[in-house]
Amino acid sequence: MTRHLLREHCFKILFVLDFYPEEEVEIQIDNYFESPSLEDEEDTLIHDANYSDEDIEYIKSKAMLVIERRSEIDKIISDLSQGWKLERIGRVERNILRLAIAEMKYDSDIPVSVAINEAVELAKTFGRDESYSFVNAILSKVKVE
Repeated sequence: MTRHLLREHCFKILFVLDFYPEEEVEIQIDNYFESPSLEDEEDTLIHDANYSDEDIEYIKSKAMLVIERRSEIDKIISDLSQGWKLERIGRVERNILRLAIAEMKYDSDIPVSVAINEAVELAKTFGRDESYSFVNAILSKVKVE
């Protein structure tokens, strides 16, 4: 599976977790991987459940990185999104930002420019029309040491 698809699955897990209490994190992650592949009415694959063990490990480790650092990441988002409370930012955009900031600040294997570009692409795919520009604007302000 490509890094882009792995990142997309990680985003989907983070999005789903936003609807559940913290104590259900592991259960919901396991449920995600047990869900079968799913196609829409036009036979377009919307959930590909063909994971290798390596894919699952990568997705879980990236999701757990975000979860473990969520309070730090959410503070960064809150500080940078002037005039927007974290709760007002859509779940799609909030979780794309969480994933990208985790990659930018805590994953030295991912170049900052790649994290930003991938976040913008996720926002174009899953967000509203203006989501990608909002995501790009926030991420361009993130300071990386």
